[in-house]
Amino acid sequence: MSLRNKVTLIGHTGKEVEVFSFENGNKKATVTLATNDYYTNSHGERVEETQWHNLVAFGKAADVLEKYVPKGKEIAVEGKLTYRSYDDKDGVKRIIAEIRVDEIILLGAK
Repeated sequence: MSLRNKVTLIGHTGKEVEVFSFENGNKKATVTLATNDYYTNSHGERVEETQWHNLVAFGKAADVLEKYVPKGKEIAVEGKLTYRSYDDKDGVKRIIAEIRVDEIILLGAK
């Protein structure tokens, strides 16, 4: 993988993994990942910010997500940032950012 477009995230999955099977036997797995960041605001209060990321995986990475990653599981992923567009039901063009996962590390308790 090129270092020009490399993303590493650690977080918890926000839903169950969705798996799509293609006629040729290949799989695509998708899931959301929440990452948290903390800072102290001007009033001295600790503030938590949560960012949501869309993960998409193919092949062996999709198999790992499907078999070992339930909702709420802490994982580390490495991949690249990709964008795709689609037209919603009202005909409005939407753009979505996704992390195309190359590697997964299972973290947290079993």
